[in-house]
Amino acid sequence: MEPRLSLVTLGVADLARATGFYEALGWPRRMHAAEGVAFFQLNGIALSLYPRAALASDAGVPLQQAPSQGFTLAYNTRGREEVDAVLARAAALGGKVTRPAQEACWGGYHGHFADPDGFLWEIAWNPGFALGPDGALTLPD
Repeated sequence: MEPRLSLVTLGVADLARATGFYEALGWPRRMHAAEGVAFFQLNGIALSLYPRAALASDAGVPLQQAPSQGFTLAYNTRGREEVDAVLARAAALGGKVTRPAQEACWGGYHGHFADPDGFLWEIAWNPGFALGPDGALTLPD
């Protein structure tokens, strides 16, 4: 697994309010057509805002108020097969796969694991998200 952070997703109570806050900060929002989620381009990574209950459901864990379920750290891969390899490696090192790799409704392939402290990671191959040579993710407009 290359050392990088691709996307930080924050589970929010009110998507419209949270989106308005980050837009008001001047953060560049991208992919305006995406429904139920807001994306922002950062320096080399992206931030997304997603409803907290949907985030827990997507990761296959019960909704709680613990900080680890208020966000998911995302690692985007260069290919579909890398998703399975990273999940297997995480499990071998003491992580817990919470959602095995599967086809995603947005056209890619993804799975989730919790690290030994319970922090959630999504491992995803998304054909619509380009990764640069240094692993930096660039969101389309």
